[in-house]
Parts: sequence; structure tokens; C-alpha cells
Amino acid sequence: MDVANNGPSASDALVARDAENFFHQQGSSPCIAGLKHAAGCWIEDLDGRRYIDLHGNTTHHLGHAHPELVAALKAQLDTLTFSPRRFTNEPATMLAERLVGQWPGGKGRVLFATGGSDAIEIAMKLARVATGRSATISLEGSYHGHGFGAFGLSRAAPDARLGSFLPDRRHIRSYWGEAGADGMLQDLGKALQETSGGVAAVIAEPIRSNCHVPPDYLWPQVRRLCDAAGAKLIFDEIPSGLGKTGRFFAFEHFAVVPDIVVLGKALGGGIMPIAAVLADARLDIAPDLSLGHYTHEKNPMTTRAALTTIDIILRDDLGGRAALLETLVRARVAELAATESALIGVRGKGLLLALEIDRAQIAAGDDDLVQALFGQGISTTLKGRAAIGFSPPLTISDQEIDTALLGIARALAQVRLQRTR
Repeated sequence: MDVANNGPSASDALVARDAENFFHQQGSSPCIAGLKHAAGCWIEDLDGRRYIDLHGNTTHHLGHAHPELVAALKAQLDTLTFSPRRFTNEPATMLAERLVGQWPGGKGRVLFATGGSDAIEIAMKLARVATGRSATISLEGSYHGHGFGAFGLSRAAPDARLGSFLPDRRHIRSYWGEAGADGMLQDLGKALQETSGGVAAVIAEPIRSNCHVPPDYLWPQVRRLCDAAGAKLIFDEIPSGLGKTGRFFAFEHFAVVPDIVVLGKALGGGIMPIAAVLADARLDIAPDLSLGHYTHEKNPMTTRAALTTIDIILRDDLGGRAALLETLVRARVAELAATESALIGVRGKGLLLALEIDRAQIAAGDDDLVQALFGQGISTTLKGRAAIGFSPPLTISDQEIDTALLGIARALAQVRLQRTR
């Protein structure tokens, strides 16, 4: 409430208008506040409250409104704003060249889409065409998007109200579950052998967006099983790619190269929506099919955003910066945990991190804990019940890292049941 006039605040008023017009759905509507400004790792609402953004939907690798990216897009507005798919343009072609140049598996090729879910489905089409099969194997409890193909990969039994999804889906235990990597490998081997007609693709995040890091042996073993069964390996790096984990591709941590990798979210610099499918050029075998038939497939604005984003990440070695900041975060959390008993440790890679907490000490539900964090100027989400997301921009300063961690420690102290040390 606005104390001055005893009416709704500017932020509350906008949220109410928003809720009156958008379909309500989990996680986005009704909203929690109305924003007026975002820059770097900071966001500000209409009432002047400022938050360090440790979530950003994993789009803000460069920070919000990176000035070099904004300038590039303004210049592109004066040059070329649209390109029908039958034509090409300089930003789209340069982006394709830049991505192919990062592909570690020999010659690569790309297709662009307007979002990660669509790009996942392009990858599925490529695998089907290449193998002549339709079955997929994915990890139970994963997330790959909201298309009927992509969302069906996430759970064996999604909400019944949504009806049926694509057939030929197999779900196996995940490496972050109770059975661990060995249980996942056991299930995978069995599914590859028993699926009638064979498997087109195994699809997974090399490092889960909830920041679970698998053992080093897992993905090389998965690669060998896929090769033996003639299945393609697709890595979903929509949240984890582009330097977020300390390497340009998250899969580079595991001495394995997939057949296909999908990028998105941060690819547009947190400003433009764009995703990409990058794959082995040997999959270029269906020129007569529309694999990714999108109106904005080669949009010069979205591709300029992605090209500029990649150039900044590579030029400024932001992947290396993420790796260095991971060390800083781990050291600082260890210091804070000595006095804040609810804070346990850190999981993840680079700046795709989660701070693990002892929920037995927390006298608050999930929503109350998130609100306590907001109260300390921290915008983030929980990663499961026992972890707080810590996914800042790769451009965040050391001082801002410390500010964020101190805010989290204060929030935990606020909701902790009692001191146990």
C-alpha cells in the first residue's frame, strides 16, 4: 500500500491490471511486482525497491541491458529489421558461422528458433530423420520446454488435464535421484535394448538447471551406450550453455561430444527471444523437409542480439569469469556457514549454482522463504525445497556477489527456528 494516499502502490496497481488480462498460470501470473528498470544484476520495481537478480530466467549472462548489446540493437533497427525466411542477412549468417566455429565435433550446422521448446523439437526431428526411429529416452523429472513434444520429455505422466503427448516416450531414473548415476545407466541400457524399433534419441541436460552435477563418468558412458544402440545424444543446454558453467558448452566438463546441442535463453542477451540447434553436419540429410519452419528463423534483430552476446562472452572470457566466481562463492559461503547454521554449502558449476540449506531449521514454507529473500533485496527461486538458486550474470562484481550472499544469510537468520551452534 502507498502510505501517502492509502491506496495501491504503483507496482501493486500494475500487478492487478496484469492479473485481470493474462491467463493465470504457475510461476508467472499473477505476478509479484511491476518492474520499471533493469541493469546489470539489478532490477527495480515501480515503487523503487531494488533487487539483485539471481534468477533472470537464466537469460542475463551479460547482465540486464548490457550497453554494448543495446547499442548494437539500436544500430540494427536503422539497418534491417526483418528478413523473410527465403532470404538471408549478415547478422544471421555471421551468427551461424560463430556457432559452427564453437562446435567441437568437426563440421557443424545450425537452425534457429524463437524459443527453447521449439528448438528441442527441431532436435527431435533431426534425430528421427537420421535414425528412422521415433522413440525418445529422457530423465524423469527433467524439464525441456512446454511444447507437446518437449514437455512430454519431462515426465512420464504429466497432468491428465493436458491430454496425451507424443507416443514412444521412455523415462528413466535420473542421476540426481536416489539410485544415482549407476541407476540411471542401468535403466538406460535396459531401455535402449528393450524399446521396440529402437531409440531415436536420448535427451538430457549435461548439468541440470537445478544445479545437480553428475559424476565425470556418466556422460561418456551414455555416449558409448547411444553409439552401440544407434541412438543420437541430444544435450539441452538452454539454461547451462554459453559460459554459464565456466565453459562455453556445459558438456565440455565431461569429455564427451553430443550429436546435437540446443541453446537458448541467454542466447538473445536477455533482450531478444532466440534459440539454436547446433549439430553434426552429417545430420544434414533432409533438405526436402521443413525442420524448423519459423517466420523469424533468420530475424536480423534476434540474430544480431545473439551474435553480439556470443562475441562479448568470448572476447571478455565470461566463462572463465564464471569459473573464478564459483571459487569466490564457495569460499564465502563456507565463511557464512560458520555463523549461519541453516546454510550448508554450494552445488553446481560456474555461476549455475544453488546454495544448499537445512530446511529442518527453517520456520517458513517455500513462499515465505522466497518472500524473506525479497525482503533482503534478493530476487531468486528455490531449487527444490532445500536449495536457493544462485544464478547471477557472468558480469556481476565481487562486491555484488558479497552483497547477495549477505542478503541471503540475513534472510535465513530471519526465518530460522533457532541457533544450533
